[in-house]
Amino acid sequence: MQNWLVNTFPSLSVYGHKRVFILLLLGFSAGLPLVLVFGTLSFWLREAGVDRTTIGYFSWIAIIYAFKWVWSPIVDRLSIPLLSRLLGRRRSWMLLAQLSLIAGLVGMANSDPQNNLVQLAWFTLAVAFASATQDIVIDAFRIESAPEKMQGALAAAYQAGYRSAMIVAGAGALTFAAMLSPSDDSYLLSAWQAAYYLMALLVGVGVITTLLAKEPQTAAVDIDSAQRATELTLQQKLPAKLARLTAWLYHSVVMPFKDFFSRFGKPALLVLLLISCYRISDIVMGIMANVFYVDMGFAKQEIAAISKVYGLIMTLLGGVAGGALLMRYGTIKILYLGALLVALTNLLFAVQAQVGYNVPLLTFCISVDNFSAGIATAAFIAYLSSLTSAGYTATQYALLSSIMLLFPKFIAGFSGMFVDAFGYTWFFLGAGLIGLPVLTLVTLVDKYANHTKEH
Repeated sequence: MQNWLVNTFPSLSVYGHKRVFILLLLGFSAGLPLVLVFGTLSFWLREAGVDRTTIGYFSWIAIIYAFKWVWSPIVDRLSIPLLSRLLGRRRSWMLLAQLSLIAGLVGMANSDPQNNLVQLAWFTLAVAFASATQDIVIDAFRIESAPEKMQGALAAAYQAGYRSAMIVAGAGALTFAAMLSPSDDSYLLSAWQAAYYLMALLVGVGVITTLLAKEPQTAAVDIDSAQRATELTLQQKLPAKLARLTAWLYHSVVMPFKDFFSRFGKPALLVLLLISCYRISDIVMGIMANVFYVDMGFAKQEIAAISKVYGLIMTLLGGVAGGALLMRYGTIKILYLGALLVALTNLLFAVQAQVGYNVPLLTFCISVDNFSAGIATAAFIAYLSSLTSAGYTATQYALLSSIMLLFPKFIAGFSGMFVDAFGYTWFFLGAGLIGLPVLTLVTLVDKYANHTKEH
């Protein structure tokens, strides 16, 4: 069957590559901690009797993910003594982040929210920081592991592992804690502690993968040489230690940005505009999605089954299709296709708003929408990856991936106000329409920015 698929659809052969399987497992390691410091933790805190206001304060820990670009130059350019010599720069940072995750999760498991909430907060912060660091280095590892045409497949595998881990850390952890509790409505600290111990153990999947993976080839050696040359030049005017620090800061912080703008020139602004707008349609729509389902009369069980089961399956299938299409047609064409599909599928929800409660229609809408989002996400990640330079991968990707959320999240904040004023039908029509200008941006970037990059 596998041979038939590969012979019939040659582009699918990319999913048999070892690197794809490695990214699947690393995605699993990356997806575990996110839910454990948010959704699952909130459930634990509430069951332990912690008030909603305090639980809300805990959500501020999420801010650390938005600022991972601040310390990404350290991950990009700093070698870990001994460990980097044994494993290489990327794998050494991955291993350090994963071991820190295990230590942080064990610390959370050893905390009691009823008696020492501050201790739990500090360990949660440590887990979030280690998780964000792992995200930085895995992104760099993924980009440097394969050429641009394979990035869609690597992104699809990573997302599959990531989402699978979120289910394990969410529904899996809750189920495990419930199994150890005497009854459904009782609180047992040891049950939650056992669940977090289990999650810490599962991070071992990432540790084993990191140890067995192969360090990617990068241009770090060339940049290290340039840094030493800069240091020698500065020593003519500055003390040795200050010259070393200044040279490191220049090549770690300044050069990633200087390199990006020197490669693209004026079209760099066009590229940044595309990045900041590409996901606007699905992010604006997504903010109101669950509210819309409730207002249409769908029960929680129906929403969970359709969104989590069909939605997840179709997202993963869309990612696989996106990776295969990228192999055959290249990044820009599938980037255009993804943007078009996401904008058009939002219009299906306008139909749902007119029909109202209808489970088969909602299943169709969510399935098509998530399949389209899978294609668009694979293409967008591949495109962002293509914009980075070897040696500055972690810093540039961390910054670009942060930029992609700022403007859409700001616009999405007005979603509720728009629905209150004009209703769901016009909201979904608008969410689709605001995604159409992205098609023009993709065309302009292909015409000007890509030409500049090639020359």
